[in-house]
Amino acid sequence: MGGDTLNEDKRIDMTRAILVTGGAGYVGSHTVAYLLENMGNDLEIVVVDNLINSYRSKPGQKKPESLRIIEDMTGKTIHFYNCDIRDVQAMHRVFQNHLIECVIHFAALKAVGESVTKPLEYYQANVSGTCTLFEVMRDHGVHKLVYSSSCTVYGEPQRLPLDETHPTGAGLTNPYGRSKYFCEEIMKDLCASDKKWSVISLRYFNPVGAHPSGRIGEDPRGTPNNLMPYIAQVAVGRLEELQVFGSDYPTVDGTGVRDYVHVQDLAEGHAGALACFNKTEFTGFHAINLGTGTGYSVLQMVAAFEAASGKRVPWRVAARRAGDVAVNYADASLAARTLGWRARRTLADMCADTWRWQSTHPHGYAT
Repeated sequence: MGGDTLNEDKRIDMTRAILVTGGAGYVGSHTVAYLLENMGNDLEIVVVDNLINSYRSKPGQKKPESLRIIEDMTGKTIHFYNCDIRDVQAMHRVFQNHLIECVIHFAALKAVGESVTKPLEYYQANVSGTCTLFEVMRDHGVHKLVYSSSCTVYGEPQRLPLDETHPTGAGLTNPYGRSKYFCEEIMKDLCASDKKWSVISLRYFNPVGAHPSGRIGEDPRGTPNNLMPYIAQVAVGRLEELQVFGSDYPTVDGTGVRDYVHVQDLAEGHAGALACFNKTEFTGFHAINLGTGTGYSVLQMVAAFEAASGKRVPWRVAARRAGDVAVNYADASLAARTLGWRARRTLADMCADTWRWQSTHPHGYAT
């Protein structure tokens, strides 16, 4: 097991700490980097990750490559534990080793298609894992959590843009979306039962982009499930062509429209959520959208990426995927009012930063 030891009964130090579950993954690693780049030296970052969806350490290294690079970028130490959030004893040891004051919870399985074929695995990892995490937090007197949720909880949009008053849970077509919805319902019940709890559920729209340095980015295992890394891998020559799922939607060019938000903006959103915990009156459950409020079609994304990269991205039309909606974009005004957050980066920024990462890491962290 790489990283800090789980075999000691004493705290590693008494510095206040933030626990980031799934912190070696895509959004998690960018959030860890942002926090280390922007916070003072009086706060430690502790990462728990089972590395199912992350590139593992190179030979002789105790930490996954994404975290090793972040340490090199920031000159700061990340305490890393290679363990699963469902491992109760391991999680207790993490809390015993550090003075954790709040948790950012990314750890989850996230492939929509895979969730249909492996529903038990998704409910175990995403729902049972979250319940175990809450139990361990409660046992150690930690009651503040930022949750990595998803706009999939809204199901088929009844109106646009999607705001937080839109119904959730209805018409969900895959276990991944249901797992996020179930977790939110559990969090609502928990906060209602005990007023000490403060939970902010950040409903992401479509995370894209990479750190502006190009040193960390999205590195999906196998064939990408999301549009942007698929486009990037075609542009770099790793994949032959892009499959466009459906060209007969009622949109500007017949392809699906989504709200794409830069991963650096998402990282800033998490920092804004953490700041809310400093307000003594801020308790209970709060769901907040993180999106730009603007939708782009698949073919508009292809054109923007071609412009940013100077590379042609060949594509062909395939059949629609079950469960896909025609248009989806956010009303993020609550994030502006509550977190002081707005997405600042443009589509051109998203494409340029993605290409900077992919062109210098054609095979991701394995390069």
